[in-house]
Amino acid sequence: MTSTREGNLEAPTRHPLDWKNPAFYDEQQCLHEMERIFDICHGCRRCVSLCQSFPTLFDLVDEGKTGELDGVGKQDFWKVVDQCYLCDLCYMTKCPYVPPHVWNLDFPHTMLRAKAIKFRKGEVGAGERLLASTDVHGQFAGIPVVVQAVNAVNKTRLARKAMDAALGVHPEAWMPELASQRFRWGAAKSPSQVATQGERTPGKVVIFATCYINYNEPGIGHDLLKVLAHNDIPYVIVEKEKCCGMPKLELGDLVTVEKHKDANIPVLARYAREGYAILSAIPSCTLMFKQELPLMFPDEADVQLVMEAIWDPFEYLIARHKDGLLKTDFKAALGKVSYHIPCHGRVQKIGRKTEEMFKLIGQTVSVQLNTVERCSGHAGTYGVKTPYHPVAMKIGKPVFKAMAKDEPDHIASDCALAGHHIAQGMEQAGTPARHLAHPLSLLRMAYGLT
Repeated sequence: MTSTREGNLEAPTRHPLDWKNPAFYDEQQCLHEMERIFDICHGCRRCVSLCQSFPTLFDLVDEGKTGELDGVGKQDFWKVVDQCYLCDLCYMTKCPYVPPHVWNLDFPHTMLRAKAIKFRKGEVGAGERLLASTDVHGQFAGIPVVVQAVNAVNKTRLARKAMDAALGVHPEAWMPELASQRFRWGAAKSPSQVATQGERTPGKVVIFATCYINYNEPGIGHDLLKVLAHNDIPYVIVEKEKCCGMPKLELGDLVTVEKHKDANIPVLARYAREGYAILSAIPSCTLMFKQELPLMFPDEADVQLVMEAIWDPFEYLIARHKDGLLKTDFKAALGKVSYHIPCHGRVQKIGRKTEEMFKLIGQTVSVQLNTVERCSGHAGTYGVKTPYHPVAMKIGKPVFKAMAKDEPDHIASDCALAGHHIAQGMEQAGTPARHLAHPLSLLRMAYGLT
C-alpha cells in the first residue's frame, strides 16, 4: 500500500491508546502530530459537515496568512481540540486515511491526547470537572424533599445564571431533573428464573444501570425490565457500579477513567464469567466498555471479557428474535415514529438494531417509521456548556427538521440526552414534539405492558 492511494477500501481498525507512555503527554510531539493530521484534513475536507472542529480548522486555514496550515499558529490548534466531543464519526464513517491506510490518521484519539495534556496541565476548570462527575451530583437523587427542592430551584432564572457562572452551563440548555427514586432502589425482581440459552444469546441478563438511568430517568430502566420479564428472560441488576467513565474521558481525565474501570470491571467480569449478557441502555456507556476501555487497557483480560459480554439492549433483543426466543405479541399501534440514531450507537458497529425492532413491531401493529441518522449536536456535556450550546443547536438543526417530518406521534432516540436536545430544538423551531419517549419505552408500549 503506497501513500499515493486516495483512501481505504478496508474497514477502519483502531490502535490501542498508548496513554501511559510519558511521550503521550509531550505537548510538542502532540502539536507535531496535530499539524500532520490537520494538513491532511485541510486537503481533504470530507468531514466539514460532522461537527464544529472541522469548520473551525478550515476557517483558521482559510483566514490565515498563507491559506495553508503553515499560516495557522500552533496556539490556535487548541480551538479545534475544544470543539471535538469524541463522537468518533469522522473515524468510522468519513475519513479515508484511517488505519490500515499508511497515513494512519486518528483524529479523535489525537484530540483525546490533546485533551489529556490540557487536563494534566490543570487547564480544565472546576466547573467542567464537576459537570462530568455524574455519580457525584446524582447522589442527591432519591432523597425526599431535596430532589423536589433541587429540581424546582434549577428551573429558576436565578439558579440558571448561577449555574452559568459556576459551572459554565448555558442558561437555555436543557438539563435533566433528579429522579424521586433511583432505578436501583425501585427495580422489580425478575419473575423468571429459568435461563433459555439461544444460539446467539445468553439466556440471562445483568443490567448496568448507568448514572443517567439510575439518577435521572429510571423509567427507561424499568421499561427494559418489563420487556425482559415479558420475554421470560431472567435478569439481575449489577451488584455495584460506578460511572462508566465517558464524561471523564471527554475531559481528558484518563486517571479517573482508570479508577472507574478498576471499580467496574472486576464486578462486570464476574457476571461475564457466569454467562450473563451485560446490557447498558445508554449508548455512550455501552461504547465505553465496547471500545474505549479495551483500547486504553488492551492487555487486561477482564476488560476484553467485558467487551465481549456487553450488549446494546436492542442488539440483544434482535439477536434473541433471530434465536426464535423473542415474543412478537405486539398489541398497541405506535403510529408515526421519528427515530434518531445517536453517534455512539452508530460507532458500535452493530447495525440499526433499534430500527429493526420498530420494523418488527410494524409487522403486527401500525408503525410509520422515519429514521434520522445524523448527529443531534448534544454530545454529552458539550451541548449544555455555555460556549458550545448555540453551536450544538446549530449542528442539530437538520435533525430537528428531519424529526418533525409528517408530525410524528412519538420522537425517540437511544440516547436520552439527544432525545431531549432534539425536543428542545423542535420546540424552538415551532414544530414541537407531541411525545418524547425512549425506544425501550415505545417497545414496552407496543407490547401493551403497563
